[in-house]
Amino acid sequence: MDSLDLEVLKTAAAWLDAGHRCELVTVIKTWGSSPRPIGATLAVRGDGRVVGSVSGGCIEDDLIENVRARGIPEDAVPQVVSYGISADDAHRFGLPCGGTIELAIEPLHAGSGIGELLVRLAAGELLERRLHLASGAVTLAPAAPGATLRLENDTLHTIHGPRWRLFIIGAGPLSRFLAQVASAMDYRVVVCDPREEYRADWNLPGVELVHAMPDDLVLDARLDARSAVVALTHDPKLDDLALMEALKSDAFYVGAIGSRLNNAKRRERLKLFDLSEAQLDRLHGPIGLYIGSKTPSEIGIAILAEMTAAKNGVPTALLVPHAAAPQPATLESCAR
Repeated sequence: MDSLDLEVLKTAAAWLDAGHRCELVTVIKTWGSSPRPIGATLAVRGDGRVVGSVSGGCIEDDLIENVRARGIPEDAVPQVVSYGISADDAHRFGLPCGGTIELAIEPLHAGSGIGELLVRLAAGELLERRLHLASGAVTLAPAAPGATLRLENDTLHTIHGPRWRLFIIGAGPLSRFLAQVASAMDYRVVVCDPREEYRADWNLPGVELVHAMPDDLVLDARLDARSAVVALTHDPKLDDLALMEALKSDAFYVGAIGSRLNNAKRRERLKLFDLSEAQLDRLHGPIGLYIGSKTPSEIGIAILAEMTAAKNGVPTALLVPHAAAPQPATLESCAR
């Protein structure tokens, strides 16, 4: 499962290969409220077909109408346009609360480097694509960790590739769903399971599967503030040491599956590893937000919701973690 913006690039590349003209539209700035974030993309084909999104729909309609009316000349160069500067425009284009959005519109061609970009993204690279607005010339270079989209000196720098990392311990059904959805959310996902019987039937394109011991993987990964670790095996021999190392790191999220009772026992075991109370408090368990989840897919959504809240700095007072939710003992299960 690809992220929406990766789907945009793949579709645009296919259109170019088929001989179609198309434009790549990128959100480069917003003021006030905006339906889509900076870096969101859209591709418009010469006949008006579209993939991706830069707003709630009205701006897309205007972009399609413009392409159909004027076409995409072969000598066209990139341009920067703004929508929603006036209150009337904001209402017309569906921008909430008088928001304004600035877009880069780039006519694509053989020299746009979309094919090379896709090949290097498939290899797991984090790349910076530099578009010279006056000429349409494009170069690709490795992106620095934490790099963000910026427009400077008439050059648009966009960042492509996995900007967040998720390490999943265990290769079960829940791991499969979690890996699929996280990949679509622009995570680079690594699944670790030394148990051959769990790895045998694992086949998920775009997700790396390793058979190292989980604690070795966590150490080798050098976790940073853009990394998350989720332990899903229920096996202390696999989970505990990896969690210990993760809790000592800068990872923005560390979580483990299990009931409240099992998580209490896990915390007691982790205390033996000389973790501080502050480090232990970083452990999310029972994992996920409380949404009444029971099936693997529902539990996966709960985990990703809690991860997303942690990544985006949502105050804990606004959340109801599963660990804090009032539940009758009869509803506790090994799945939680």
